[in-house]
Amino acid sequence: MKIATFNVNGVNGRLPVLLRWLETASPDVVCLQELKAQPDNFPVAAIEAAGYGAIWHGQKSWNGVAILARGAQPHETRRGLPAVLAAGDPEDVQSRYIEAAVNGILVACLYLPNGNPAPGPKFDYKLTWFERLKVHAASLLAQDLPAVLAGDFNVMPTDLDVYKPERWVDDALFRPEVRQAYAELIAQGWTDALRALHPGERIYTFWDYFRNAYGRDAGLRIDHLLLSPQLARRLKAAQVDRDVRGWEKASDHAPVWIELA
Repeated sequence: MKIATFNVNGVNGRLPVLLRWLETASPDVVCLQELKAQPDNFPVAAIEAAGYGAIWHGQKSWNGVAILARGAQPHETRRGLPAVLAAGDPEDVQSRYIEAAVNGILVACLYLPNGNPAPGPKFDYKLTWFERLKVHAASLLAQDLPAVLAGDFNVMPTDLDVYKPERWVDDALFRPEVRQAYAELIAQGWTDALRALHPGERIYTFWDYFRNAYGRDAGLRIDHLLLSPQLARRLKAAQVDRDVRGWEKASDHAPVWIELA
């Protein structure tokens, strides 16, 4: 079973790229982020024509998440994270999280807030959202479910995950508070699939459009697939389809995928 995550950065504007990749890579399950599309503007007909059922949680600007399943219809189990931190904690109203059962696996697709500039209100919101995710993730593990958390976490976990880390010390994606939150999430019992199979490699999933970042391989690893213990035992492969980043009108992210036994 092949599960992928792909920040498509505008699903309608980059629909040809997405459809080309679906045809060539044939993933069984795909988590998409940054749809930049209202719910009624999601290209469901084109995706169904490519052989995929879909659920989505849309929003006009920046946000939006979706789960696709080849030859099946994902069964939605949740959209948005529960308000669990304290009394009066606001609902998660942005379209950043959707969850579904697909072929016996619970698939969670997420787009964690960017948080820049840091410090500031956007950074505070990022940390609050991350705490909410940690609480919900712990509840999934407590149910002993075969689950995957997939998406754009907007976190570079270690120095190995960023080209020239000294340039990013003040960025919200690399601040110590964010890396600590990611480490605490992993410590619950989740396995970072790509890092588990490539422990010492500089593998990136995002390259900025500016300054020939892709050509220089000046990238970041911010797109992750985290596996519950049941799925971690089945992990066979984990890779980045790096060449997709070089396609015409491509997203600044490349698809990341895993294969399960």
